Formats: sequence, structure tokens, C-alpha cells
Amino acid sequence: MSAAAVPQTGRRTPEIVLVGLGIAAAVVTMGGFTLVMNQVDQATFEAVVMPALLGGDTALDPLAAREAGDTLAAWFGVSLVLLLLLSAAGIALARSRPWRRTPAWWFLAAGLVCLLGSQLVLYPVAFLFLLAAALVALRPLPEGSPR
Repeated sequence: MSAAAVPQTGRRTPEIVLVGLGIAAAVVTMGGFTLVMNQVDQATFEAVVMPALLGGDTALDPLAAREAGDTLAAWFGVSLVLLLLLSAAGIALARSRPWRRTPAWWFLAAGLVCLLGSQLVLYPVAFLFLLAAALVALRPLPEGSPR
């Protein structure tokens, strides 16, 4: 029997796809906000970004609002880097040893970083990581299965 005829039952494709979607969404949202805040000047911030962040509440000083936006952007940037590192470790383990449950911990950590790093705003994105962690933990694969 050739290698192509052997069924590939021991793969973590659904989990890796979920994590990939979560990574893409986190890069677009968290990374996009960080990029915008790092590129915008004060006048554009006051005219465009500040009303979007604060809604109708313009009682906050523009310089204080800019400082809060920059702080949030830094928080998002650090959280995104940590999320990417945790996800990469989980994906590497899920691909090299798909029968083990270890990637679930990495995906769980990435989901918690996404959730807490976005200050609970990106809970739909964090749900993708948590769902991948649950699938790794609950979906059994035969030990030593082919990649």
C-alpha cells in the first residue's frame, strides 16, 4: 500500500484552521489599531479617531485621550506578539505530535491572552482559540498516527 493510499486520520486540521482564523482576526483588529495609533498625527486623531473611541463624550482633554489611545495601542501590540508566539508553539506541536493534548494548553493560553489583552473586546476572536483548545483536548487521535 502506497503512502498516498494511507488515510490521514491523525491530523489536527480543524484546530489549526480555527487558530489561523483567530490569528488573522487578531492581526487585523489588534494590529490594525496599533498601526493606526502609531501613524496618526494629533489633528487627525482629534478629528477622526477620538470621536470613534469616545463616542459622544468629548469632555476628555485631547492630549489625555491621545495618551490613553497610545497606551491601548501599546497594550494591543504586546498582546498580539504574545498571542502569535503562543499560537505558533501550539501549531508546531499540533503538527508534529497531533495525538498529544499539549497544544490545547498553548491554544488556551493564546485565547486568554487575546481575551485579556483586548480587555474583553475581542471575545469572538478569543472564542476561536478556546474552541481549538477544546477540540484538541476532546477529539481523540490514535497515538503515533501519521502526520
